[in-house]
Amino acid sequence: MDLLRDNELIYGRLLPVDEPHLIDRYNKALTAFGLKPTKLKSFEIDRTGFSPEIAEELGDYQYLDPNEVNRRFIILTPSQIDLPVVHTAFSNTSQLVFEFMTKNQRAIDALTIKDVIYGEIEDSVSKVEDIEDLLSINQVEFRVLSAEDVLGKAAELGKLVDKLKQEPEAWRDDEMLTRMVELAKVCGDIRENALVPDQVIFRHNAFWTSHFGGLYVFVDRDVTTVISDPSAPGFRRSRPWQVSYLSIRDADKVFKFLASTGRLDLPRASWIESSGYLEHRAEMAVRALIRAAEPKRDLGKVDKVWLQTWIHSHADAINSDGTFPFLNGAKREISQLGQLRLEDVFPLHRFLVVRAKPDHPDAWLTNRLISEFVPSDFVSRYVFNKQGFYKDYEELSETWRSNVVDTLKSSYLKDKAAFRAQLYGLTD
Repeated sequence: MDLLRDNELIYGRLLPVDEPHLIDRYNKALTAFGLKPTKLKSFEIDRTGFSPEIAEELGDYQYLDPNEVNRRFIILTPSQIDLPVVHTAFSNTSQLVFEFMTKNQRAIDALTIKDVIYGEIEDSVSKVEDIEDLLSINQVEFRVLSAEDVLGKAAELGKLVDKLKQEPEAWRDDEMLTRMVELAKVCGDIRENALVPDQVIFRHNAFWTSHFGGLYVFVDRDVTTVISDPSAPGFRRSRPWQVSYLSIRDADKVFKFLASTGRLDLPRASWIESSGYLEHRAEMAVRALIRAAEPKRDLGKVDKVWLQTWIHSHADAINSDGTFPFLNGAKREISQLGQLRLEDVFPLHRFLVVRAKPDHPDAWLTNRLISEFVPSDFVSRYVFNKQGFYKDYEELSETWRSNVVDTLKSSYLKDKAAFRAQLYGLTD
């Protein structure tokens, strides 16, 4: 993983924490969680406060995610909202924390001037043992604490202010007034500074989770759909009257579900020809064949001419695999007819020529699911399915790890937003 870290392909764009007062605040949150304070003089954190350096120091990468549910968070600064989430068991953790920080921006701005905010994203279960536990999570609540109890003191001061306004004789209570002055020294003027978060409950909708080898939950008006390995405990048995179960190994049924629920951009000239999507898929497919045929080949300096030459000289392998010829045929059909007829297309090949509908709320999750069926496209795997990408990466030789990193640097990392917009139609 050192090569990925050096090129910011894992634990990239994190926030350095090296000021003593911030480290002290972080340690107060760790202690509150029952963890040992760090001895590090500097480390980096993501949006949730997770630090890979502290995880290594503690020997526990789940230190903010025990049981992979009820995720903990540590907020040192409002600027964490712009960071990625690099370690989580649920795909929507990043969005939930973003919504919490957005809805409570004023309170977070005020609190983090003097204190650290920490707590848990609580839901209805403490441990996931079967699919029913996952389906029971309809909403989450941010249980928010602060090391110096600024939140509690602000709430106390608020009650005393109300009492002073509502009870005519309250201003004669010297003890109460003294307490209010003491609290105000910590909280400031709570009439101007919103110290208590306004919104702490958020909906828990469609998501992917690492539980049971990877499981997807999609929520529609009349039915919830679970897509996973059939060996997952509770598969087809939990709430069968309201939940549809699909095996992640059944490409045909998964594709039909995504298409019938309006989650797919089907292959049409209107986006295919301008995006370069099929050309990208074809290059990824060829690279996979080269790796199988020449595992020691360094592709760092090859160009499209070299790739074309390799294709011609390995026609048997290309035709036996079938992916490259299919994509070429699809490109011709779309050019001639404006669309591709999918009825007779091999189920796995259908995923090669579709993307998530960009304006659908589940676009990122859908693209992640699509990437499960196109493992050769390691770029799409990296963009949408980093856990899958890292698992694949571990199985590569050193030469191919370098090839993968070079490809990501020369394509996606050059301009992430432009790349996502071009290939997947997504805008940030």
